Amino acid sequence: MLPEHLRELRKWQAEDDLVKQPDLSEWDLRQIQQEIDRAIRSRELTEVQTWRDGILHRHTGVIVSADISSQRIRLDEEWIEVAEIVHINVLE
Repeated sequence: MLPEHLRELRKWQAEDDLVKQPDLSEWDLRQIQQEIDRAIRSRELTEVQTWRDGILHRHTGVIVSADISSQRIRLDEEWIEVAEIVHINVLE
């Protein structure tokens, strides 16, 4: 195959691997908020799943703080945008 064809095939495959942004209901958003509150209070290990640019990411750590003004949480040393969170689970 020609290099141009290979490049286009790889691009096409990468686009197929993208995940559509989950459509969260009001109930889902409320559950996420409750789990964030619970994780902050308990200081327990937490798994956070985020969606950005068609890719789902998993983050694990302890939520040490929340910045209400910028809508972010700090998971150990990493800041995560609350709007990107699609699932959160406090690991007991």
